[in-house]
Amino acid sequence: MKKLCFAALMTSAFLNIPVVAQENDSTKRLGEAGKAFTEIMAVEDKAIPGSLLDKAECVVIIPGMKKGGFIVGGSYGKGAVSCRGAGKKGWGAPAMLEMGGGSVGLQLGASSTDVVMLVMNREGMDSLLKDKFTLGGDASIAAGPVGRAATAETDALMKAKILSYSRSNGVFAGVALKGSTLKQDDGANKDLYGKQMDATAILNGKTPAPAGAAAMTQALMKYSPAESNCGVARRGGS
Repeated sequence: MKKLCFAALMTSAFLNIPVVAQENDSTKRLGEAGKAFTEIMAVEDKAIPGSLLDKAECVVIIPGMKKGGFIVGGSYGKGAVSCRGAGKKGWGAPAMLEMGGGSVGLQLGASSTDVVMLVMNREGMDSLLKDKFTLGGDASIAAGPVGRAATAETDALMKAKILSYSRSNGVFAGVALKGSTLKQDDGANKDLYGKQMDATAILNGKTPAPAGAAAMTQALMKYSPAESNCGVARRGGS
């Protein structure tokens, strides 16, 4: 038996295969999303305005978008979206997403960019339920304002279904993402929930959030525990 165990360990080392099961890719992605959002919101005078976050129906987080890979000369990244639970406080189970497009851009020559989008109304949320949709086409989008006192009072921002932001090289600002695409990541959803599920089934407010989603949902709860538009005070934010 000892010889068999030793042989298994040697084979694993030679093939670089871990003996102990590792965190799956979906859980790791959600952890990165929660970390990126927490870091962005921690700088209060340059963060997403709390008044806007409290009004958002859903939040999309794409941590570490990279150049290339989805469209030649464009950008590509993977992330997730969480929406407010139906008839209850808090954020619901996340659906996994992929994002790409030639117009995303990586600011200031950065090789990696964190992208955050606030979905401001039901129409914007309905766009997320599609298998694939184009920002600025299927759903109107505008660069979101930044800072504690910032608001979305201009016509363009008031009408936008989605407000978008990006962070590159430590700089966080609103960014236009028109022409970029979002689509459901079916493989990652299956990986996270253990069975095939689409965004409609996940974001309906009835699907329990798996343990692996805690990093992202807890980060959202910290800065906006209130129901959308309910006016309940937030914790940890401005």
